Amino acid sequence: MGKLVRGRAVDSYELNKIFGAVIFVILVAIVIGEVGDEAVSPEALEQNAYVIAGAEQASGEAAAPAPAEAAETPAEPDFGALLATADATAGKKVFRKCAACHKAVEGAGNGIGPNLYGVVGRAVGGVAGFSYSDALAGHGGSWDVASLDAWLSSPRAFVPGNKMGFGGLKKATDRANLIRYLQSLGE
Repeated sequence: MGKLVRGRAVDSYELNKIFGAVIFVILVAIVIGEVGDEAVSPEALEQNAYVIAGAEQASGEAAAPAPAEAAETPAEPDFGALLATADATAGKKVFRKCAACHKAVEGAGNGIGPNLYGVVGRAVGGVAGFSYSDALAGHGGSWDVASLDAWLSSPRAFVPGNKMGFGGLKKATDRANLIRYLQSLGE
């Protein structure tokens, strides 16, 4: 006869089954964790999406300055040369980052952001029926290559006070490819 558990006799066979089930659950949890880590490998951000001026890190040191504030920045290649060799197909892949908020189909209407079909050459804040921020609506000008490059690099720096939550594309080649793709949409 085995031990009594809650008024019931439990023999060693039942204890082995319980112990085996607990070990099995632990092993399954470990395997799922390892498979999940392999399936989803998050990339570290080059910089925080939101930089809070004067914020301190947990260690008490002042936060590192944002790249725009850094004393030395590596020289970017000539944007005109990048645009001359830009690839619209690669730009379409970069546009996937934009597609959550923007459409780029003729006559498709607006999403969270305005439709970007034919954006190159269009007036800034020029999509009828879209509610632009006051800052962007009052900016003036048109979306030429230079203004698109500045906007895509850092929307907040190009038009302070706009309501776009995107932090920008840091790689000049990504911006050039995206602009080439956007140019191809209005042709």
